[in-house]
Amino acid sequence: MGVHPTAAKVQERLAARGLHVEVQVLPESTRTAAEAAAACGCDVGQIVKSLVFVVGDAPTMVLCAGDRRVTAVEGRPATADEVRAATGFAIGGVPPLGHDRDLPTIVDASLRRFDRVWCAAGTPHAVFETGIEDLVAAIPDAEVRAV
Repeated sequence: MGVHPTAAKVQERLAARGLHVEVQVLPESTRTAAEAAAACGCDVGQIVKSLVFVVGDAPTMVLCAGDRRVTAVEGRPATADEVRAATGFAIGGVPPLGHDRDLPTIVDASLRRFDRVWCAAGTPHAVFETGIEDLVAAIPDAEVRAV
């Protein structure tokens, strides 16, 4: 299966941030954390959910472990239209970084339970694997804390 142009764009943007990964296109959907874990052959907690919240008036990226829920972010989940406007990607394929513009980003501290994590790469079938510390290092001013 070839790499979708959107997934290729994500891979290029990640490389520009120093995060050199190989985007994989899977035949199975990776739209949900459970689907992604099954497709990637990993623990659900290793799936990074890239969620957009509106905090104050600003979109904020919240990276949450697939087996956790966001309970400690002051704000509301963004609508599908707000997610696309903020990131350039549709829900189900939003990568953790490499958006059309930089967003303030909060990283779930519980992701550090794992050395390696899996993230969406622009489409519901595209993913990439990376080290959690490499991911955090590639995000400008990432705030790592309980979410």
